[in-house]
Amino acid sequence: MNPTVLSRVYESTGPFASVLTDVSHDSENGAHEHELRVRAACDQLAEQGAPDAVVAMVRERLGELVDRPAPVGRVLVATPEGILYDELTGVRVDQPVATWAPFPDLAAWIEHRDSSQTFVLAIVDHEGGDVALYDSDVPEAQEEASVGGETRFVHKVPVGGWSALRYQHNTDNVWGRNAQAVFEEIQGHVRRGHTLVLVAGDPQSRGILRGLLEDTKAEVVELESGTRSEDGGDEALQQAIREALLDHVVARRLALTHELKERLGRDTAAVTGIDGVADAFVRGQVDTLVLDPAAAAEVELDVSEHPGLALGAVTPDGPVRADQALLAAAVLTDAAVSVGSSATLGGEPAAALLRWDQEAVGTHA
Repeated sequence: MNPTVLSRVYESTGPFASVLTDVSHDSENGAHEHELRVRAACDQLAEQGAPDAVVAMVRERLGELVDRPAPVGRVLVATPEGILYDELTGVRVDQPVATWAPFPDLAAWIEHRDSSQTFVLAIVDHEGGDVALYDSDVPEAQEEASVGGETRFVHKVPVGGWSALRYQHNTDNVWGRNAQAVFEEIQGHVRRGHTLVLVAGDPQSRGILRGLLEDTKAEVVELESGTRSEDGGDEALQQAIREALLDHVVARRLALTHELKERLGRDTAAVTGIDGVADAFVRGQVDTLVLDPAAAAEVELDVSEHPGLALGAVTPDGPVRADQALLAAAVLTDAAVSVGSSATLGGEPAAALLRWDQEAVGTHA
């Protein structure tokens, strides 16, 4: 999700056609299935009143075949002005979205993106090392570097997994030298804010590298699978990466839930409920919006009851879907967005962690 691009979306007065659908075409009937999904999305937009010109734009863009390993999802936001947002993600979309509405319908997309993350993959042994930067939604590395032995990346994998590293023999390198070279490559990524580092390879090399990373801001996770000598090493490495990323997402969401509960227990620095969160946006307090997308989509927010709530160029005439309005407010105020369930939000569809304590609002207003 690119916040800068999204903020420009809200500069349009709309209405907005929003589509999230699967664009994979990996099966035997993949092309035909893709055509049917595109047709279904466009038919839904037309039934909701989207102009023919907008439907035609969406049909043309969605009809493009994407040259990426499955699964692949695509989100589009379009208005009569043109396509305002277009992004791909490495997930299969089981519940497609096609909406013509006063605001972009991006809650399902945000839910997918909330489970994605950028990470550094480092593999090191006595023969060499490789370091690559990944977005977990994309099977190809954004950046990659090899040190020591001659190595190569397999850029595309059959089922949307992570690129595996294969090594060629190079006996001139030693454990410590390779680990140091890999450490220096990792440090460059960590300094730029990519702090999740997955380390694989020979156990001895992993231990040396972990020691070098102890005094950095890196969050290091050692992968026990995927060494050169392991049978099915490539597949084992991909599975180990998937499990590590899932564990990281679960841990992050759990930590956020605990922080929210702790703040609410002190009756400070957090709010719950659609109206409470909307008022916090008016005051410019929201640091992180925590949203249950499905629950918030069932609730309406009357913007007239929250004077000063910034939702972009759109001025709603009446109540609007709460998830759409709160996401607009979050994008326009640079608030982070995370996904939770109403069961962990005090039974409410939305909550917010605040930038300062509620008691200090008068001081900072």
